[in-house]
Amino acid sequence: MQAKHLLDRIGILTDEVSPDLIEALDWIAANELSHVELRSVQGMNILNFNRAEMTNMRQEIESRGLFISALASPVFKCPLNPVRTTMQGDQFGQLEHHHVTGHFQLLNRALDAAELLRTRYIRIFSFWREEYPESYADEIAGHLHTAAEIAHSRGAVLLLENEPSCNGGSAEETGRLAALTKHPALKLLWDPGNEAFLGRPAYPEGYNSLKPGIAHVHLKDAVYHPDTGGQCVPIGWGTVDYAQQLAALMNDGYSGLFTIETHYRPVNGSAMDGSLLSWKALRQLLPQ
Repeated sequence: MQAKHLLDRIGILTDEVSPDLIEALDWIAANELSHVELRSVQGMNILNFNRAEMTNMRQEIESRGLFISALASPVFKCPLNPVRTTMQGDQFGQLEHHHVTGHFQLLNRALDAAELLRTRYIRIFSFWREEYPESYADEIAGHLHTAAEIAHSRGAVLLLENEPSCNGGSAEETGRLAALTKHPALKLLWDPGNEAFLGRPAYPEGYNSLKPGIAHVHLKDAVYHPDTGGQCVPIGWGTVDYAQQLAALMNDGYSGLFTIETHYRPVNGSAMDGSLLSWKALRQLLPQ
C-alpha cells in the first residue's frame, strides 16, 4: 500500500469536528486532511442554507487549500409510505419531508447545491427501514433509478450508503439494491463501521458484497453487543480490520476518496477529540 498516496485522499465531515464551520476548517487544515464533506453547520442541514451562504462556505473551504469531496445529503431518509411504521435514524438538521415526492424536490436542491459547491457527488439513502425491506426492493430500486436519471442529466453521481436505519442497512442489501437499479449514475458509498454496528463482519464479507460499485468510503469503527446493539468507537477500537480493509481497497484499484465520520464523542470530550483519536489511529495503521 502506498501510504502517502492514501493519506492524500483522506478528509472528514466538518460537523464531526465542530458545528462551527470556521473552527472545523482551521482544525482540518492544521491536521493536514485534504478534503471535507458538508452535512450540517451550526445544527442546520446544508441544504437549508441559501446560495450566498453556501458560496461563502465554499470560499472559506477553498481558501485553506481544501475541497468539497461530496455533499452528505439526507435525500431519501424518509418513509416509502408515511402510513406504515418504519425505523428512523439521525437527520442532522434536516427539515422533515414525510413523502417521497418531497425528497425528489430535496434531490433537486442537492443538485443545485452540489453545482455551487463544486462537487459531483451526492450521498443518498434507501428510505427508512421497513419491517420486511426485501418486499419493497423493486419499488426502492425504481425510485433510485429515477433519481439517478435526474442526477445523470445534471452531470452528478449519487452515492448510496449502507445505513442501518434504512432498507439498504447491510452491505449485502445495499449491493442488491444497486444491482436492481442498474444505473451508471448510482454508485456505492461503503461504510465499514455501519456494517460492524449491525454486528456483521465488514471485511472481507461486507466489502465483497458491494466491492465493484464503491465510489466513496466513510471511515468509522464500531462494536456490537447482543444486549445493547451497536456502538460507535474510534477507529482501531472496534471490530473493523482497517489494516486489511484499506490494503484491499488499494490492491483492488480503488481510486476514490476516504472521509472520517466517527460518530464518537469521548466522555467529557468533544466531537473534535473523538475525530482526533481516529485520525491518529489511521495514520498509525499505514506503513511509514
